Amino acid sequence: MLPFRITYYTLLDIFRFALRFIRPDPRSRVTDPVGDIVSFIQMFEEKYGRTHPVFYQGTYSQALNDAKQELRFLLVYLHGEDHQDSDEFCRNTLCTSEVTQFVNSRMLFWACSTNKPEGFRVSQALRENTYPFLAMIMLKDRRMTVVGRLEGLIQPQDLINQLTFIMEANQTYLVSERLEREERNQTQVLRQQQDEAYLASLRADQEKERKKREKQEQKRREEEEAQLRLQAEERKKRNLQEEKERRSECLPAEPESDHPDSLKIIFKMPNDTRVERRFLFTQSLSVIHDFLFSLKETPEHFQIVANFPRRVLPCLPTEEVPVPPSLQEAGLSRSQLLFVQDLTDE
Repeated sequence: MLPFRITYYTLLDIFRFALRFIRPDPRSRVTDPVGDIVSFIQMFEEKYGRTHPVFYQGTYSQALNDAKQELRFLLVYLHGEDHQDSDEFCRNTLCTSEVTQFVNSRMLFWACSTNKPEGFRVSQALRENTYPFLAMIMLKDRRMTVVGRLEGLIQPQDLINQLTFIMEANQTYLVSERLEREERNQTQVLRQQQDEAYLASLRADQEKERKKREKQEQKRREEEEAQLRLQAEERKKRNLQEEKERRSECLPAEPESDHPDSLKIIFKMPNDTRVERRFLFTQSLSVIHDFLFSLKETPEHFQIVANFPRRVLPCLPTEEVPVPPSLQEAGLSRSQLLFVQDLTDE
């Protein structure tokens, strides 16, 4: 048996009830129902924390539809921000761990403030008398029906007991609806299977033809891409060779060994071969770079490294060194060993 409870009305309740008949309430215009729900949830969590039943983040109509489709109970909570019992109910009942776990495991939970247009619209439909207000809604006789109303302050265990009583008293309606749906689903599945069997052969032939066309198109694209890559590689090699020849033609002549400003440089190549050539101390480091670039065995991208101390020679112009230094400025000796490092894959 449910305990008998007397509902007390405050002057504010009576005033608000009477005010409905005097002038239209601005909350009657619902323009952003989802926004009303989101702002209420934000307000609720800021005031009461994040431990609470999971709020349904959608409109009341969407919550009704989901509960109907999923054959679940829907618990509706209308929050009266100005009511004296709302804070105590939220803090000491609704946000307790036992109520949170109970609601989350057994039903959908939709809530909104009656100060929001969406909450006000629902309150007009449910016609609550006082707050806190809870309504249990379910699919009964093929329509969404309020099967339980809880109004006024209530303790956590009492709330759980009364919700359990309501659910047990109406569980047979959900069981009956589930059986009817299963029968309808079985009939629909049988019809779908018959239709699919009729179309299976046609779909298989269409799929086979589609795959055949895709395979032919893929082969054509691959051949075209391979041809384009080959042409690009050949063009790159040709341009590289032309650039090597141009650099070679622009190189200054190799000085004689007895030239007072000459020095001999031995280059150790990436393939461990050695190349030897004479240069002038007054020549720029870019000259030895051009010489190495013009060689057939030199990779496209490389750098020149000197030892003792180990350093990378600035052979190409940069923002920091717009004009590469001369060999003498770079500190090269009259007989110098330099290392050519391959940077192609970096």
